[in-house]
Amino acid sequence: MENKFIVSSSPHIRSNEDTSYIMKQVILALVPAALAAVYYFRASALYVMLFCILGTVGSEFLYQKISKQKSTIGDFSAVVTGLLLAFNVPASLPWWMCISGGVFSIIVVKMVFGGIGNNFVNPALAGRAFLLASFPVAMTTWTKTGINWVGSGSLDAVTTATPLSFLKEGAEGLAPLKESGISLIDMTLGNIGGCIGETCAVLIILGGIYLIYKGIISYIMPVFYIGTIFVLSFVLGGFNFEFALFQVLAGGVLLGGFFMLTDYTTSPMTKKGQIIYAVLAGIIATVIRLYGGYPEGCSYSILLANVATPLIDKYVNNRVFGEVAKSE
Repeated sequence: MENKFIVSSSPHIRSNEDTSYIMKQVILALVPAALAAVYYFRASALYVMLFCILGTVGSEFLYQKISKQKSTIGDFSAVVTGLLLAFNVPASLPWWMCISGGVFSIIVVKMVFGGIGNNFVNPALAGRAFLLASFPVAMTTWTKTGINWVGSGSLDAVTTATPLSFLKEGAEGLAPLKESGISLIDMTLGNIGGCIGETCAVLIILGGIYLIYKGIISYIMPVFYIGTIFVLSFVLGGFNFEFALFQVLAGGVLLGGFFMLTDYTTSPMTKKGQIIYAVLAGIIATVIRLYGGYPEGCSYSILLANVATPLIDKYVNNRVFGEVAKSE
């Protein structure tokens, strides 16, 4: 009996998991945090998520329609970008700003560079950076939890400060935060002001664990990113364990570590490279938070680490299977 051998290029191990499957798993992992956002920020959170997703999906569809490309909105990557963008903005952001951020994320950051798999930075974080640079007041106006600001009259009546703002006031101390009445329980459960997807730490962690369990992401980057921020905050904060814990729970550390730092396209390919990448991002985030003029540094830390990814991949390579070292 004659055996037939098929010769083909690598990879030889294939998977049935496609982009659509992966993106659906990410959406599923984000659902609990999205529900918490609706619970704490009421209809405002729904409006923000709706218009951010409308901006990303709509702009991708129209761009490909105009350029006569095959539509890729069915892979749900634009939905994930829109949802992550919504998680990175306040509940009070006007609808047209949400759409503008979505359009920038997709057209400028993703489609202009060739679509999915070709963007050099995370589209959702780039959209957030664009909105923060263009509309700094709107992007730093945080609403109190439990209040639907839409139709509530003056926005000034329902605004609040974030835990990071209080930590910044304390010059590496916890006094302003404790005086505000914000506890670790509040930060863990999400009963605090901030971006709609950054508040409920426990649900973000559960979503991240789900993605690790399903094999969608590796534990390496989240662990080293979050761990770096915790250790540096502990050391630079006067060896204050509580201060370091507040720094990890506040802002976008957990959301960024699990859902944006791990983006396939913008993160290194090797384990060693991923460790360097995550530690670099953690150092940048901590330096911005403790010594910069802006209380939050996670989005910028990940964007800057994204830019460093090609350099990391260039100098941190795995040995090719079967490679033999050159003899002297």
